[in-house]
Amino acid sequence: MAKMKLMLNTYYNLHPRNIVKAMQDKHAVILCTCACVILTFSTQGRCSEPPPNIIVFLADDMGMGDTSAYQDWAGTPDNQQLYTPALDDLARRGVRFTDAHSPHSRCTTSRYALMTGRYCWRTRLKHWVLFGVQGDPLIERDRQTLPEFLQTAGYVTGMVGKWHLGLSYRTPEGEVAQGWEDADLTQPLADGPMDHGFDFFFGISRSHGTSGPNGNQRNAPDQSIGPGWIFGRKIIGAIDQGKKLDGSYVLKETGLRLESEALKFLRNAQAKNQPFFLYFASPANHSPYTPADYLGSDPIAGASRYVDGTPTGSERCDFIYQNDVHVAHLVDFLQTTPDHRNQGKPLIENTVFVFASDNGSDKPSKIFTGPLRSHKGSLYEGGHRVPLIITWPLGNIGDGQTSTPGRTSDRLIALNDLYATFAEILGRELPPLDGVGRGAEDSESQLACLQDRPVLARGAIFPNDHQEASEKLSDERAWVAVRSDSAPMTGAWKLMLDHRYAFAGEINPRELYDLSTDQQEQRNRITDPTARPALDFLMEIARRAAGEHGHSRSLPIQ
Repeated sequence: MAKMKLMLNTYYNLHPRNIVKAMQDKHAVILCTCACVILTFSTQGRCSEPPPNIIVFLADDMGMGDTSAYQDWAGTPDNQQLYTPALDDLARRGVRFTDAHSPHSRCTTSRYALMTGRYCWRTRLKHWVLFGVQGDPLIERDRQTLPEFLQTAGYVTGMVGKWHLGLSYRTPEGEVAQGWEDADLTQPLADGPMDHGFDFFFGISRSHGTSGPNGNQRNAPDQSIGPGWIFGRKIIGAIDQGKKLDGSYVLKETGLRLESEALKFLRNAQAKNQPFFLYFASPANHSPYTPADYLGSDPIAGASRYVDGTPTGSERCDFIYQNDVHVAHLVDFLQTTPDHRNQGKPLIENTVFVFASDNGSDKPSKIFTGPLRSHKGSLYEGGHRVPLIITWPLGNIGDGQTSTPGRTSDRLIALNDLYATFAEILGRELPPLDGVGRGAEDSESQLACLQDRPVLARGAIFPNDHQEASEKLSDERAWVAVRSDSAPMTGAWKLMLDHRYAFAGEINPRELYDLSTDQQEQRNRITDPTARPALDFLMEIARRAAGEHGHSRSLPIQ
């Protein structure tokens, strides 16, 4: 046990203030020497002027097998693999991850963790999603979100697309409404994206199929779906006839409207002498599958193809392909627009471009999930291992060239790591772990890995939400996994804890897998005595990270 505590302390505390303490133990000398080297190298990754622009494109319900950028990893034949040329190019430009994870296996929870750098099982929402026409805001007003953090660094921030983190409306008198029933849609929102760090917002409240009546369908003064398009704090379609909207919200036009507003934001932002952050939260490919007829001059509906060139004949594939065309248009804008802060260069040179998905595939097909078990809503790998591609030519994250093969990394990484990664790029301290302005409690910088520099293994990640835990929707689904590549045994170990961890911090191990030899999670080793060291190690990590006020970054030596 003493040896395990030493390993855990060293594992968690490779920070300047802790290296001296760790050096006092002769068994930690080697690891601490590595830490000093890494800390020295990390200063090289910090960005001098001008800081980079940042675009985060988040697809909805897209598995790793849903893009030909991962065809070699998924092993899908050409006549079954959807062709996504823009994502293929993006992977060649930058770094493609094969062990990347959404923080949770569903959308609201993952979006919360992306925006805050904190696992959502620490909040009141231990699993599932915000449901219903309103959904009380999930992000506390005194918490520093990622866009707020970037605002403090001088960024202009914009978002288009799916929020799904809760809204508050106002009554006719301008007071905060109790809910949808007493809301006056002609009043500005009381709480929405503009109140959590975005200078610009054009988008929808949640999944596009439930964000408003499709045109005039289900559209009446007493309807309970909406509120349709939101611009800033204004509900665009409100016509002062109860909850009836003007019919401008049309499902198949969501992608077209969002791309138009995204490009408008980018055109306005690039003219300013400050960096920009764009969060493009695409509704695709969440059901219902409603691909646009065209995006610009590019056909979408009926246009998706497999790698061998044959039509897919699938609306789902068309909707995924729509994301690929969005990416192509954003990259084209970056390539053809001069950077006023980097004379003689296009914007793409100094833009961090991130493509990811909020959770795994919405369907259990092995074509969509690749060689992983289960899909969206599961704590098995198919529920939260997602495509993740990142580029930044000026920052040595890829070379920016489509003529090269790009780089593939098998490093463990999670979307909540973007917060700390951007902070290190900017050379800025993360928010405090408690008090007003707190944030990024579960975020760890991945900049060294992105720049292909020496780095120790990442600390554990804690994905959550397990539909297999209960046949019905219940709190028993709030399982949490502890995944680490740093256990005191060779392998990629994953421990699954039942719902009592999320609710009370209790450690009740249920399943244990070594993904390095069992990627499909078929052999539960929870009772295997030879796996006991890994089990003990992961349980101790879980104890240290537990609780609403807990964290998994820079844990103290005990």
